[in-house]
Amino acid sequence: MTQTPTRIVALVGSLRADSLNRRIAEALRDQAPEGVVVEIASGLADLPFYNEDVDATQTPAAAAALRELVAGADAVLAVTPEYNGTMPAVLNNAIDWLSRPYGAAALSGKPFGVVGATPTPYGGKWAHEDAVRSFGVAGAVVVDGAVHSQSAIDVNVLEDADILGRLQAVVESLAAFQPTAA
Repeated sequence: MTQTPTRIVALVGSLRADSLNRRIAEALRDQAPEGVVVEIASGLADLPFYNEDVDATQTPAAAAALRELVAGADAVLAVTPEYNGTMPAVLNNAIDWLSRPYGAAALSGKPFGVVGATPTPYGGKWAHEDAVRSFGVAGAVVVDGAVHSQSAIDVNVLEDADILGRLQAVVESLAAFQPTAA
């Protein structure tokens, strides 16, 4: 009997094709542990800014597709840089779309973690704290130990085995998460 793999959807907070955080997401996808599939969400650039009037009349195709992808996942991982001391607008907008409709949102109860790297001393810590807060408010369950902020000053994040191990540990934490009984 084969077991269904754990599906983790990665939301990348940078739209740049060759961004360090996109490459981190790709490395996590390519090196996912056995029994885990990391799928990088596409189309975040196609999401219009959230507007409840639009959502109530005809949800845009990009938003409906993202909701379906996340609803079918076992967990969500944000892989994001930090822009001006906070998370990028594209990630915040994705949260807005994924947090609705209220009571039946795709994020409701989803295990969540966040990783990323920036060429700053704090490695995106503020953006990651904001993501934890926003995803939690939106209904996701922030998994203990599933946050890693990495400075990319003087280190190649993608070639340092110790750093890659810490990033992969977040994926493993999400895959192993078991909700506590209420």
